[in-house]
Amino acid sequence: MAKSILFVCLGNICRSPIAEGVAREIANKRGMDLTIDSCGLSGQYVRETPCSYSVHVAREHGIDISSMRARQITYKDIGTFDLIIALDEKNRLELTQMGARNVVKLGAFGYNGEDIPDPHLFPSYEGVDEVYEIIEVCVTNLFDEML
Repeated sequence: MAKSILFVCLGNICRSPIAEGVAREIANKRGMDLTIDSCGLSGQYVRETPCSYSVHVAREHGIDISSMRARQITYKDIGTFDLIIALDEKNRLELTQMGARNVVKLGAFGYNGEDIPDPHLFPSYEGVDEVYEIIEVCVTNLFDEML
């Protein structure tokens, strides 16, 4: 059983903070002692808060991600986390090229193996809400199947 989980997307301001928040909530409700974190492959948004739509949607679901700060993945992360969850195929491939062996795509847990859409590309709240719902289903299934 994994004791630590890292969610990875490109910038760590939309999808992976939502996934981290949902995973923390599920772990707390189930009384699980896990280390849960998120990061991005790019350093473009380091130290920034999650995008406002992601913060708003998560808050509507009772999850506060507003204090999170984007960070870039490190090689230490790859060796430290038991399970690394990529939010899309490009992320998975890049993580594998970095030497990660314990990488799975979040979409494999309830989204037909598809990439989780990047809400940063949506110009509206509704698109981010839809992505939240996909992430919530997939993270719940991940916990049910793997943890």
